[in-house]
Parts: sequence; C-alpha cells; structure tokens
Amino acid sequence: MNDSERMSASEFRALHEGANVEMAYAGANAFLKGDQRDVDDLEDFDVGVLGVPYDGALTNRPGARYGPEAIRRASAWWAYLSNYKGGLTNMNTGAQVDFSDFRVADCGDVPLFPMNRERTAESIRSHVGTVAEQAFPLTLGGDHYCTYPAFCGFAEGADADSVGLVQIDAHTDTSVESATFGKHYHGSSTRLIAESQYSDFDKISQIGIRGYESPGFFEFADESGLNLYTMRDVHDRGIADVVVDAVEAAATDTDAVYVTFDIDGVDPGVAPGTGTPEPDGLSAHQALQIMEILGTHDDIGAADLMEVSPKYDPTESTQTLGAYLAVTLLERLFAE
Repeated sequence: MNDSERMSASEFRALHEGANVEMAYAGANAFLKGDQRDVDDLEDFDVGVLGVPYDGALTNRPGARYGPEAIRRASAWWAYLSNYKGGLTNMNTGAQVDFSDFRVADCGDVPLFPMNRERTAESIRSHVGTVAEQAFPLTLGGDHYCTYPAFCGFAEGADADSVGLVQIDAHTDTSVESATFGKHYHGSSTRLIAESQYSDFDKISQIGIRGYESPGFFEFADESGLNLYTMRDVHDRGIADVVVDAVEAAATDTDAVYVTFDIDGVDPGVAPGTGTPEPDGLSAHQALQIMEILGTHDDIGAADLMEVSPKYDPTESTQTLGAYLAVTLLERLFAE
C-alpha cells in the first residue's frame, strides 16, 4: 500500500479484475454461491435451495442437522471455478458447463421446531411446496424422515397427482412402526410416501440397498411392486443399467419423479460422515454416474440430499461428495 489517494471500492474493483472473483471459502454460505432469496421470491430462478437442519427423527448417530451448512460451503468450489475460468469442461462427461447458465436461489433454512416433529414436517412441506410452485426444489438435510414432507410438498406445489420416487440409499426405510420410535422416523419415510395419496410402492425405485432388512423382505418387495435394486444387483448388472431401469419404473404413469439421495448409500470408506454407515456401498464414481444419468431425464422434478453428518468425517470428503452429487444433477438438468 502506498501513499496515493484512496480509491473507492468500485474504482478498485474496476481496476483489478481479480477483485470480482470470490474465493470458494469467502462470502455468504449459499449453495453454489447463489442469490439469497425469500422462498416467495423466485421469479426467473431455475432452482430454489432449502436447508433442513433437523435430525430429531434419527435412530443412530446424530449430527445431520449440520449437513446443510457443510454441503453449501462445499458447493462453493464449483461456483468459484466456473466464475474464475469463465465456464468449465466436465472431465467425466466431456460437457461444456457454465454454472451461470442457470440461476440458483438459496432460500435459507426452513423454520424448525426441534421438539415438535409434526410442526417441523408441516414447515418442510409448506416451504418445499412454495418453491415447487416457482422453481426446481433442492432440499439439503437433515435426516431422511424429512424426505416424506418434502415429497408431499413438492407434489402439491407442482400440482402433481402422482409422483415417482428414485431413492439411493443403504436402507429401504419401509418400517411400518417401531415400538421405540413410532410410525414417523427416518426408517419409515419411504413407507409413508408409498402410503400417501401421491405415490405407491410400484412407483418407487431403490438403488444400493444392502445390510439387513425385516424377515421376508424380498417377498414383501415382490408383493408390493417395489422396484428394488440391491448392491448385489449393482455389482452384477452395472450401475448404468440399474439406474436406467429404476428411473423408467418411477416415471411410468407418474407426473414427475422425485430423487432422494441418502449419503449412506455411498460406501463409508468414501463417505464416512453419516449416521448409519453400511459397508459395501456405492463408489464415488457410481454415485456420480447415478446423478449424471438421472439428470438426462425430463421427468426429474425435485431432489434432496440427506444424512450428511460432517462431524464424523474430519477430511470433509463426505460433504464434498454430497455437494458434487447435487451439482452434477443440476448441471445435467440445466447447464448442458
């Protein structure tokens, strides 16, 4: 710094081109460094992002309440790169991408009532529904129970009579009732969706299921029409064939498809920051390929990313992958 006359901030920015490039770690914590907007003010926006920092319906390790903040911060890397380089080449797909080609609004976090699950669910439903009336809703959780009210809110906001579900997960979340947790918790969200007026089991596709489920579960899947693709199916058939079948099943005779990605669908060796890790999960490559394929389908109308618990991953790899999954889906839907 010298003794010359002080420039105004606008003069400094005009003189130094790099002053208009915001570092990935700087600025407001908004998804893809998007504009911060009220949930009712999304005119001319393609995507509306909502955070749900709620983990009151978990059965194992808590911490998913910190997921939305961590995912938002991780997503800033891709916005920074696109701004700095004037667009990007996706080295996985070969696509030319400019994240400024679509407009993202970050609507902040929905109002929460930590000791009142029912009111929290109403809040999620109303806020996701309001976004769905105007833009593509992307919800960042939070535990996986939050998908149930988000799904219903999307169906109502999008004025959809029937909505399919593509669920990427280690667990089926189809529990009827737990003597300990009741009917409404993160292990029952998919059953609640199937029993809602907007969907049914034969409109639900699950990818990456592994570990243990209730006795006779395969018989239940056959009888209910659930489109079940276990990790053994992924290993035997390959991820691309599985995803194509899964999304086509969810899109058949529905008005739209909702995508929910529980980060525990990914192997904990890759993404340890989650509450209920299960070995032998999806690789990072397989997880990203899922989003690449889903992003080519016009039927996809909303998405969420759930169960990122950053405190269990000091490397921050889990939230980085989670952000990359969401960014990849949006890129394929809006920026290619």
